[in-house]
Amino acid sequence: MTLPGQDRSLQTLLLNSHTDVVPVFPEFWKYEPFSAHKDENGDIYGRGTQDMKCVGIMYLEALKRLKKAGHKFLRTIHLTFVPEEELGGTEGMGQLVKMDVFKNMNIGLALDEGYANTSDKMELFYGQRTPFPIYIRIQGQPGHGSQFIPNNAGEKLRLVINSVLGYRNEQERKLRENPELHLGDVTTVNLTVVEGGVQTNVLPAEIKVTIDARVAPSDVGTFEAKLQGWLKAAGDGITYEARELCVLKEQTCVDDGKNPWWDAFSAACKKE
Repeated sequence: MTLPGQDRSLQTLLLNSHTDVVPVFPEFWKYEPFSAHKDENGDIYGRGTQDMKCVGIMYLEALKRLKKAGHKFLRTIHLTFVPEEELGGTEGMGQLVKMDVFKNMNIGLALDEGYANTSDKMELFYGQRTPFPIYIRIQGQPGHGSQFIPNNAGEKLRLVINSVLGYRNEQERKLRENPELHLGDVTTVNLTVVEGGVQTNVLPAEIKVTIDARVAPSDVGTFEAKLQGWLKAAGDGITYEARELCVLKEQTCVDDGKNPWWDAFSAACKKE
């Protein structure tokens, strides 16, 4: 969607939203997750209302009200609604940015996913952690469950999990003990998928583990080396693959007088 500005030669503003959501477990919901149920307080329940339909609706409502009030925009404003964000964006925004239609938008600044805030406090996110999904294959000696089989995959799995979740606890403690830090300043690692085994009394020849890591900008250059060290310490026969890696070390400049986009945004917030 495009709202033309008065000066088409200027770089434009992009307001981006994603439309896809992660899977849902209906049995844990108060209301049917795709019903968009509105309760007596006006709260809407539905999968994706926070992530990130609410932000997309805010963009639309703000522009509708400004346009209705007769406001004229100097710059052109584009709105995009893309799929595949929850899977890394490679088939959604990743394809769009390669197309001429995107290049012709002449975008100077993009605003993307944020959080709805019920207070008068304005929160701005000017950087993002690097998504780093890790797929680990742990191979070991199979055998009967009644034996002490050496070099087995389960024991290696224990060592891998101890290292990964130990680092998770370290980062969580770092965040908890320093009030000046926010979630985006630390690296999160979580065990999300474990696959393997054929039956109760047989040690598996291979176990597969998936780790969801979100690497803080300060950890971008060192995290993978840590991972390699953990896997090496757990034993041989362990390999990993990291997909959909998009390094996001750079952050938008929010120093006054150094970024015209930030100066305009900051001035508008202070005025408001």
